[in-house]
Amino acid sequence: MAGRGFTSSTQSIPDISQGPRHVAIIMDGNGRWARKRFLPRMAGHTRGVEALRGTIRAAIERDVEYLTVFAFSSENWRRPAEEVSFLMQLFIKSLQKEVSRLHENGIRFRVIGDRSRFEPALVKAIEAAEALTAGNTRLHLSVAANYGGRWDVLAAANRVLAKNPGAREIDEEALAAELSMSFAPEPDLFIRTGGEQRISNFLLWQLAYTELYFTDTLWPDFDSGTLDTAIASYRERERRFGRTSEQLTPARTVAASRDSDMECHA
Repeated sequence: MAGRGFTSSTQSIPDISQGPRHVAIIMDGNGRWARKRFLPRMAGHTRGVEALRGTIRAAIERDVEYLTVFAFSSENWRRPAEEVSFLMQLFIKSLQKEVSRLHENGIRFRVIGDRSRFEPALVKAIEAAEALTAGNTRLHLSVAANYGGRWDVLAAANRVLAKNPGAREIDEEALAAELSMSFAPEPDLFIRTGGEQRISNFLLWQLAYTELYFTDTLWPDFDSGTLDTAIASYRERERRFGRTSEQLTPARTVAASRDSDMECHA
C-alpha cells in the first residue's frame, strides 16, 4: 500500500506467494461455544483468548508475517453492558499477561481502532505493549478493537483533507497511506469462524481482492488444523486480480504450444 512499499491490488498486481503472507480473522462464536456447554458467555471469551494464543503460534510456524484479528467492533458496544465491561477487563488482563511473551517471541503488537471510548487504564496498557514490541519483526499482530471499516475510511479521508486544506480530490494512494493498516500488505486470506458468511465492517478497503474462507468452527475450537484447512483452500485459489487464467501461466502455455507443434511435425 502507499507509503510503505506495499502494492494496492487495484493499482497493480501484488506479489503472490504459495502461502498467505497476511491472514485476517474474525474470531466469531465465543458465546455460542459457551452456550453449547451451558456456560456463561464470558467463559467463551476467556477460552477464545487461548485459541488466539495457539493461532499466533501456528501462524509463525507457517511463515505468516501479518496476523490481524477482529476482537471488538464499533458495533459491539450494543451488547449488554456487563459483557462489554468483561471484554474490556479481559483485554487489559490479557495484555498484561501476554505482552512479555509476545516480545520474547519477536512479535510486534498493534491495536487498530478508535481508542477514544476506552478507559485510560486500557489505553495505557495498549501504548505500553506497542512501545515494548515496536522493534519486533517476526510476526506483526494487529488487534482490531472498537474498529469499523467505514470508520477507518472516513477517518483516513478526514486526515488527508486536514493535511491538504482546500483539496478538491482524494486519490487512492493518499487515502491508503492514512488507513489503520497502512503498515501492512493487504490480507491474502480472510477467515471467519462461527458459520456466518459476511465481513461485518472489517477491513472494507483492504479486503478488495482477499480470498475469503468461512468455517463453522467456533472460535474457541479454532486450532492449527483448522488454520491448515483454510490455508489449503487458499492454495487452491486462482488469484487473477482482473487477469485471465491463461495470463497466470504464460510459460506453461508456451510450453504446451511447443509440445503441440512438435507432435504435428513428428
